[in-house]
Amino acid sequence: MKNRGERIQKVLARLGFGSRREIEGWIRAGRITVNGQVAELADCVSENDKLTLDGKAVKLKFVKKPSARVIMYHKPAGEICSRQDEERRPTVFDALPSLRNRRWISIGRLDFNTSGLLLFTTDGELAHRLMHPSSEIEREYAVRVLGRVQEDVLQRLKRGVRLEDGMAHFDEISFAGGEGANTWYHVILHEGRNREVRRLWESQGVKVSRLIRVRFGPITLPRFLRPGKWKDLEPNEIENLSND
Repeated sequence: MKNRGERIQKVLARLGFGSRREIEGWIRAGRITVNGQVAELADCVSENDKLTLDGKAVKLKFVKKPSARVIMYHKPAGEICSRQDEERRPTVFDALPSLRNRRWISIGRLDFNTSGLLLFTTDGELAHRLMHPSSEIEREYAVRVLGRVQEDVLQRLKRGVRLEDGMAHFDEISFAGGEGANTWYHVILHEGRNREVRRLWESQGVKVSRLIRVRFGPITLPRFLRPGKWKDLEPNEIENLSND
C-alpha cells in the first residue's frame, strides 16, 4: 500500500472528513483499514482500494476534487472553538450552516474571550496548509488596552520578548485611537500560538480589555457581518486565500 496512490490522510482530508492531523490520529488508533488490513501512516490508497473508517466503508473519489467551500464567521466573545464542551458552553460550530456528508473544519482558533474573524472550510488539506507554521500567514488584531502605552514598550514588543514557550514579537503595531481611558492598537503577527497576543501585552504589564481578530491573510472581517453571523467566501477570495 505504501508506494501507490495518495496518502490516506491527504485523501480523507480533501474529502472533508477532518484535518490531516486528526486523520493521522485515527490511523494511529487503528480506526482505519485498507483492504482488510489496519492502515499505517505511510500507506497510500487508490480508487481500487477498499477503505473503512470505524468499520464503515468510505467511497474514495479521485477523478474530481470536491469544490472547497470556505466561510467566514464573526465569532462573539463567550464561544469556544471546540465541537463539544464539558461545561456546555456555546460553541462556534452551533452557529454554522449544516452540511451533508461533510463537516466544517476550523482554520485556526480564537480563545473564549476573543472575538472576530474565524474561517471554516470543507477541505481538510486546505485547512492543514493554512494552519501550518510554514505558511506564515498574517493575523491582524484590534486590541483595546487601558491608557496609552509608552514607546519603549511598543519597541520592545516588536523586537521580541521571551514567553514561557519561547521568543515572540509583533511584526507591526499601530495606534488606532481611543476614547477616555481606553486606547486601541492594531497588531500584526505571523503566528497562531495559544493566547499569544494577550500574553505579549501582559508580559509588559499591559492589560487587554478587548481583543478582536480583524484579518487572516487576505481575508478581512467586513463591518456588516455581525457577531454570530457567517458568510460564504467568493471564489476569488478562496483563490486568494489558497495562494497566500
